[in-house]
Amino acid sequence: MAVNNVPGNSVLKLALHVGDSATGSPVLRSRSLNGIKPAAADQDLFDVATALAGLQQYPLNGITRVDNSALISA
Repeated sequence: MAVNNVPGNSVLKLALHVGDSATGSPVLRSRSLNGIKPAAADQDLFDVATALAGLQQYPLNGITRVDNSALISA
C-alpha cells in the first residue's frame, strides 16, 4: 500500500539556560513557537530564533525545529 507524506505545521523551540542544578547540571526551559510553515527555510528560522533569544531574560542554549507530517494512504 502506498503512503503519502503530507507536511503539516512545524514548531520552533528555543532552549533557554535558566540556571544550574545543585549537581552542576544545566537547567533548561523551552519556549515554543507553533504554526511555523513547513516551507520556511532553516536559515530564516535560525535568524528569527536568535533575534528572539536577544529579547529573553535567559541565554539561549539551543534551537530545535520539529517538523510534523501526516501519513495518508494513497
